Amino acid sequence: MSAPGALVGRDPARADGEGAERSRSEKSDKCVKGTTSEKGGGGATGGAAGAAVSGAPAAAGRSGRSGRSGRGPGGPPGPRPAGSGTTANLAQVVLGLVCAAYATGAALGWGSERLALFMGDFGLSAAALAACVSCSLYACVRESRFRPAWLLFAFSSAMAAAGNAVWGWYEVVLHREVPSPSVADLFFLLFAPPAIVGLLVLAKKPVTRAGWVCLALDAWLIGGSLLTLSWSLALAHTAQFQGESVARAALSLAYPLLDIVLVSMVLALHFRRSHVNRSAINTAIAALALTVLCDALFTSPLLRENYTSGQLLDAGWFAGSLLLAYAPWGARRTVDAAVPVRGQRLHSRPVAGSLAALTPYLAAAVCTLGILYNVVEGRRVDRVVVFTGCTVVLALVVRQGIMLLDNIALTHELAQKENHFRSLVQGSSDVIMIAAPSGILRYVSPAAAGVYGREAEELVGSELASLIHPEDLGGVVHEVRRFLAASPSEEPTTRIECRFRSGRGDWLNVESTVNRHQGGLIFNSRDVTERVRLQAQLQHNAEHDPLTDLPNRALFTQRVRQALAGRRSTDPGTAVLFIDLDGFKGVNDRLGHQAGDELLVQAARRLQDSVRAGDTAARLGGDEFAALILGDGGRDPSARECQVHEIADRLRLTLSQPYRLDGGNEVRVAASIGVAFAEPDISAGDLLRNADLAMYRAKAAGKDRVEMYAPQMQAEVVRRTELATRLRSALHDGEFALLHQPVVDLATGRITAVAAQARWRSAQGILFTPAEFLRVAEDSERTAELGRWLLEQAVEQAAERAGIGHRTPISIRLSARRLLDRSLPLGSVEALLTRHALPSGSLMIELADSDPRISFDELEQRLVALRRLGVRIALDGFGSGYAAINALRRLPVDVLKLDRGLVEGVVESARLRKITSGLLRIASDLGLQSVADGVDVPEQVLALRAMGCTHGQGMAFSGPLDEYRLRRALVRNEYPLPGAVPVPAGNRPPFRSNTETPVPPT
Repeated sequence: MSAPGALVGRDPARADGEGAERSRSEKSDKCVKGTTSEKGGGGATGGAAGAAVSGAPAAAGRSGRSGRSGRGPGGPPGPRPAGSGTTANLAQVVLGLVCAAYATGAALGWGSERLALFMGDFGLSAAALAACVSCSLYACVRESRFRPAWLLFAFSSAMAAAGNAVWGWYEVVLHREVPSPSVADLFFLLFAPPAIVGLLVLAKKPVTRAGWVCLALDAWLIGGSLLTLSWSLALAHTAQFQGESVARAALSLAYPLLDIVLVSMVLALHFRRSHVNRSAINTAIAALALTVLCDALFTSPLLRENYTSGQLLDAGWFAGSLLLAYAPWGARRTVDAAVPVRGQRLHSRPVAGSLAALTPYLAAAVCTLGILYNVVEGRRVDRVVVFTGCTVVLALVVRQGIMLLDNIALTHELAQKENHFRSLVQGSSDVIMIAAPSGILRYVSPAAAGVYGREAEELVGSELASLIHPEDLGGVVHEVRRFLAASPSEEPTTRIECRFRSGRGDWLNVESTVNRHQGGLIFNSRDVTERVRLQAQLQHNAEHDPLTDLPNRALFTQRVRQALAGRRSTDPGTAVLFIDLDGFKGVNDRLGHQAGDELLVQAARRLQDSVRAGDTAARLGGDEFAALILGDGGRDPSARECQVHEIADRLRLTLSQPYRLDGGNEVRVAASIGVAFAEPDISAGDLLRNADLAMYRAKAAGKDRVEMYAPQMQAEVVRRTELATRLRSALHDGEFALLHQPVVDLATGRITAVAAQARWRSAQGILFTPAEFLRVAEDSERTAELGRWLLEQAVEQAAERAGIGHRTPISIRLSARRLLDRSLPLGSVEALLTRHALPSGSLMIELADSDPRISFDELEQRLVALRRLGVRIALDGFGSGYAAINALRRLPVDVLKLDRGLVEGVVESARLRKITSGLLRIASDLGLQSVADGVDVPEQVLALRAMGCTHGQGMAFSGPLDEYRLRRALVRNEYPLPGAVPVPAGNRPPFRSNTETPVPPT
């Protein structure tokens, strides 16, 4: 692992302004027309010393000042607008050309003495006025907390401009010497105070009382040292001038003293300035340095004796004022160049900090030099020098005492924080590790013993990579490199989870928060092994069936999706088996849910053992299972289909083997399996649906079998769904009609009853038989509603026919389940018969397939109650169900209706003839009448009549008839019989109740 090799510098914060120092130049002993014109100044120590050495009194001073501007209120620099760099460069070029032009004119003497005087006075006034306007405008248009400082600097520049204008008025306009003192002196004296206050506004304010005291002491140390040196060199001579007025002597001392104060504040506050907008600060310092340099040069005796207005020295004051005007605007444009980039170290801050720390000692050294100068020159030490030097030394001692106390307090606070941090680190349950850029651990907290089972001293000096699991090492290295390449401001931390080697030799799941630290990394790690185990367990529980521990539907679907999307996506041999256990509900009902759960567990074990290692067995819910059989890459679809069919059939046989449950019970269930193969671009959901459709086809075809999916299955499902949707509204829309099929006496050909049948003619004109629409009527409420409608319509029409003389009984087919539910209460049938005045014996109910789950006791009670109402009972489908004999033994029936399957083959099959003949003999022995359903050809009529069947129903006589055709048939009341011997009508009684016939004992 590696560590970052560069530091990222801090962006500048808000702009800060810093004051400028002003210098003063005096004009005295000026001679017009051949006399020397002098400009003197005491802007700095050199200026004051030069004035004193020359021996001439300082009359008045000209002040120029320079400052620097901050970035303004906008805070950190935003995106630089296009062309801003070009504009800044152009402004700098223009500034340089103007200053160069002024310097060139001054060097050449401007061509005339009058123009030189004009440029030396009004030119400097114009430059100062430009600085005033620039600072004022910047303060007005830029919202900043430093606005007062810029306004103060503008006021100082205005005072300098006014002072130079007064000088020009006297020299250029009035052509006479400036009096001393004058109004110009007032303006020059008003320059320094606002500049000093502006510096205080721009400075970084101390936050403690001791800080304010140190700031005052630093200012006095600098000012006192400069005063000592200046007094020793020049000011003492100025103060001892004889014959001068008090005002003139005060002015002679006021200018250098104010300059000393201004320089002291600049030096004292320079190291406390904000570190933003450094280019503007440097511009202001350059203007200040240029002004002080010009003041120092002017006060030198050699230059002062030959100086006149408009000379080259004025170019320095002119350039200082223009730099001040440029600082808040032009320097601000170049602020971005000062922003450090990543990887660039800042060397100025340690130097600046060192200079700030040395400032008191440098001041004391300057003060000492002033005293030594007097001693070396053999002069008597002045009382002012002694007093000032003593106060400077006292200030230095007090300042050092304050700093010592402050250092002691900081050391104590640092020790407390270090102890607090150490206690937090050592008492933390997390392991804190510091890794060097080379990956060597330099520090490990004591918590490692409890978390890793290894002492911290043992880990220090080892490589971090040696602790990480080899399988996780690559991911950790990648994440660390990505983290180190990211910006610290955008991503200060990252999180890594990997496995660490413990002292016991096993692997612990560890989660670490990683931070940068001096080119290395800090790892704050914690053991999350239990959490990872819990998450894995929760994930397993979410994806597996809790009873059998097989994959559940969600995981199975995911694996099917992976098989279809991976490298096997083009393999058509991938198949899904959908498995349903036939008869499982009976095991639950008979033996209880605990036995059913045990059976499911054994079935799941058999299924899991039957599939290959790469295949997937799953429980989808209830008694439904599934298996994913991956393809073998073969290109022969028919061979693969046969192979998978064999696998499914073996699986069916395996699941159909007896199950031995606790308690010694042995049960059997069958398995219906649907198989669907993957197709190009098929989804996992569609593949599962296809297998499910094939499984339902297997159940519908007789169960305990394997069915392969075919596209028409889906079409059939769509058709049934649409049919079921239309069926919901068909009854209310009047699309159902009632038809009747005659039941004919096979001996006479007379109509003895009519069987009511519902027909559905859809809005599209399609006619559906009951076998078609009842198969899709899975909604029990819809089926019950249809049964009630059929009963009411049949009774109503039978009553109407009875009213016109046709008293033929009506036969209605109802299922045993429908008879027992409460949708057809006994009272409603009685009320229906009473309301329509239907004679007793005119209604016969054909009891359809007998569900084995139906209680025979309840069904018997219900049928007995119906017979008391005069309703006759026919046992429909006799000879097809396993419960038919039991129903015949227990239920009170009047008629046996042979199943259509027996009638269809009665002519061709001798075996069926014997079975049918036996059933008809049973009916005859019990005194029951018999009806053959589905008699469609004359040969069936002859065969059934020969076997003793009494009645027939089918196309051999008539198909279902509407009401009009039925009445015409009832008027005729006879159908021709093939090879029939006429039998008198009275010899064969119509359908009658079997009330007198004893019911076989139960």
